[in-house]
Amino acid sequence: MSLGCPKALVDSERILTQLRAEGYEVAPTYEVADLVVVNTCGFIDAAIDESLDAIGEALSRCGRVIVTGCLGARPERILERHPRVLKVTGPQAYEEVVGAVHEQLPPRHDPFLDLVPPQGVRLTPRHYAYLKVAEGCNNKCSFCIIPAMRGRLASRRIDDVLGEAERLVAAGVKELLVIAQDTSAYGSDIRYAPGSWRGASYETRFIDLARGLAELGVWVRLHYVYPYPHVDQVIPLMAARRVLPYLDIPFQHGSPSVLRRMRRPAHAEDTLARIRAWRAECPELTLRSTFIVGFPGETEAEFAELLSWLDEAELDRVGCFKYSPVEGAAANALPEHVAPEVQEERYARFMERAATISRRRLAGRIGQRMRVLVDSVEGGTALARSEADAPQIDGIVRIEDARGVRAGDFARVRIVAADDYDLTGRLE
Repeated sequence: MSLGCPKALVDSERILTQLRAEGYEVAPTYEVADLVVVNTCGFIDAAIDESLDAIGEALSRCGRVIVTGCLGARPERILERHPRVLKVTGPQAYEEVVGAVHEQLPPRHDPFLDLVPPQGVRLTPRHYAYLKVAEGCNNKCSFCIIPAMRGRLASRRIDDVLGEAERLVAAGVKELLVIAQDTSAYGSDIRYAPGSWRGASYETRFIDLARGLAELGVWVRLHYVYPYPHVDQVIPLMAARRVLPYLDIPFQHGSPSVLRRMRRPAHAEDTLARIRAWRAECPELTLRSTFIVGFPGETEAEFAELLSWLDEAELDRVGCFKYSPVEGAAANALPEHVAPEVQEERYARFMERAATISRRRLAGRIGQRMRVLVDSVEGGTALARSEADAPQIDGIVRIEDARGVRAGDFARVRIVAADDYDLTGRLE
């Protein structure tokens, strides 16, 4: 079982790939499984509760459980509630997890590498895949404990990343979703080490990563991009459709004083001016972000700054969280925590404002023709995504009367309707 973010999903895929290579099979239910591995999330209290509940369910239905992932960095939280778990490891502990499986369930025969396809075992549909380019993070955001759980930034060499991407595309992947804790810091920890791929020279850095992936001829979507100045270099590639005109940037707030308390990297940058410049160069650019309301000390005036920032930025896709204390985070010591009822009221106002912006921007797409990637088809209706939509977090393009269309297909549609977050299209 894999919980949490796409980065954890990639960790699960790596564990499964190794186990499949050694002859293990994936069981369809707890009841027929000999052993369960639970990959946990431990970022916020709600995620911790979900992870602990999942461990409990696996124990009750199977009885033999190994726990890994971010919550595993604090084993006392797990063992206090579930002392019967067989083993607890932290995140990215692939070898330790596989070793624990060996101890509890020894492989029955020697491994045969041809049991596993070249692209490895994946948990996503065949037509898209997450490509994790780095582990860990060097930032010290006051609300976050990810660096304590996952360690400092550790980038993969660019030839390794591009090689994996090439294997995924050869296996039928049509969309690569690039992820890390801080994707735009990629390579800074290894001094932008040089590498070669397909006879060309590259450096392990953000812009070379985008340039290399652009050579594969598939959709390339960039996630978790902090707005450092060098991000400007990727906008021309987006304008030329070499990579998707889409940036997932966790702005987190629009008030400079709140951002300083959050210790956000690049918080002093004039982000509104950057957004205007990006859109001037690439008018089709889609921007998605996440925000926190009710951060300790957030005043009504600072919240009003956030709403004003949102109005001017007109982001296409927006998520929002109410601040929740995380054990071990520096923000816990900040004064003037915002009352839950005030957080709830601000969350509702924020989401109403974001929905209004989204509804207005999507309405402007009615009548447009676009290429979409189909995720599923059921009862003659296809659920697809445009260049502006990442799977499971953004909107969809609903296609009625989608005869002859299959999951994983690209299709051409004309947009005929829009609501707050989704579009409706007709096949052309």
